[in-house]
Amino acid sequence: MNLSNQEIKSVSQKFSFFSEKQWESKKDNFKDQLKSLFSAKKDETFILLEDEAVHYLIGLGADPKNFEIQATAEKFTYDYRKKIKSEKTSINTENFNNDQIENLVKGLYVGTYEYPFKAKHAVFHSDFQLILNEVSEEDLKNIELKTLAICEGQFACMEWLNKPQNFKRVPHISEFLNQIAEKYSLKQTVFDRRKSEELGLGAFLSVNQGSSQEAAFTILEYQSGVANAKTVGLVGKCVLFDTGGISIKGSENLHYMKSDMGGATAVIGTLIAVATLKLPVNLIVILPITDNAVSNTAYIPSDVIRAYNGKTIEVLDTDAEGRMTLADGLSYLAKNYKTDALIDLATLTGSSVRMFGSTCSAYFSNNEALKKLLEKSGDETNQRLWNLPLWDIWKDDFKSDVADFKNISSKPFGDCIVAGKFLEQFIEGHSNWAHLDIAGVAFGNVQYMKEKGATGYGVQLLVDFLQKF
Repeated sequence: MNLSNQEIKSVSQKFSFFSEKQWESKKDNFKDQLKSLFSAKKDETFILLEDEAVHYLIGLGADPKNFEIQATAEKFTYDYRKKIKSEKTSINTENFNNDQIENLVKGLYVGTYEYPFKAKHAVFHSDFQLILNEVSEEDLKNIELKTLAICEGQFACMEWLNKPQNFKRVPHISEFLNQIAEKYSLKQTVFDRRKSEELGLGAFLSVNQGSSQEAAFTILEYQSGVANAKTVGLVGKCVLFDTGGISIKGSENLHYMKSDMGGATAVIGTLIAVATLKLPVNLIVILPITDNAVSNTAYIPSDVIRAYNGKTIEVLDTDAEGRMTLADGLSYLAKNYKTDALIDLATLTGSSVRMFGSTCSAYFSNNEALKKLLEKSGDETNQRLWNLPLWDIWKDDFKSDVADFKNISSKPFGDCIVAGKFLEQFIEGHSNWAHLDIAGVAFGNVQYMKEKGATGYGVQLLVDFLQKF
């Protein structure tokens, strides 16, 4: 795949995207009968045969935002994927600024995603050439680099979340992480069960102890090489499959629990995109990799566990396993690395799904500046967040009689808030922390699957945030 602004000759297909306002100013260039057949409404598409080329007219709606341009381009590519050819294609980008063009191209590429993923179909085809008019060579290179980086990261995120459980066991994902560590020159550290026990990662190990699979508490470090670059810590919940443990889940839709590593896949996709773009920021990524299984060695309600930071947790529900693994991930990162911001992402609670559905993620933060930056990136990428409180009164709901904390509240409400407040106890006083509960947005209704699939939520949000931070 490559972008070009060469002179347009012998193209086989043309894409022209119009807002309603742009169409009003341009429609006189087209035949009279077309004026009544196309109005540039959002997602409206009209096909013309023109000089031996197929010309697609695509509507963007009244006043499209950048993320809406991306969404329309993505839907167009998916809907017409069997008709689009891997040959020279011109795109009319007249009256589009570079940000709009970038989102347009990004949408065209993201819309080609299929599962199972086929490399030859990734971002169109390797020989697919898009010819953009009125774009400088330097801008073309930047647009192409950003597009490919985002797509590579987002496709990896979606691919790993979509995989069946038996194709993403600990050895599978560990091998993939080995590959990206080598490709992007990342420092990688992995603690198995024995080493995790030596270090005192008791909350993480409590979830892993019922598994037939080895623990893999994994740390990946990206160093930009830029002097005085800020360092951001990212922790992604990486429960490869969640049965609920002894507090076992019901069988209905249990197969969707392959998606319980959505926080980790978002972080992995972000790491790939950042390393590809060589952004001037350092990343410390922690992925506490395990599954939550049912066995005679699984942890049991009433167990009291000692976490990495020494605090004790009474287990009331083994299906609240994500906050156990994150507790050790957060405290290990906070105690062993100096970071300017600390962010965790997790498909954590049904409470956030019931509250927001697939509209946005619930998020929590102890820093106003961090909140504003995350919300700005969420609004600009349409990977939105809604802030919920971290009032101390919620801490009363998970006090324990036999330990420092319980891992759930006994009250039938506010579990996503309780979970956020619980995690706050393991950030070791970090003053710039955010927790994103992405349970409702990481996996859901998607155009490329009949049932639910990975949305790619989190990658574009975090990359945009890191570019602004």
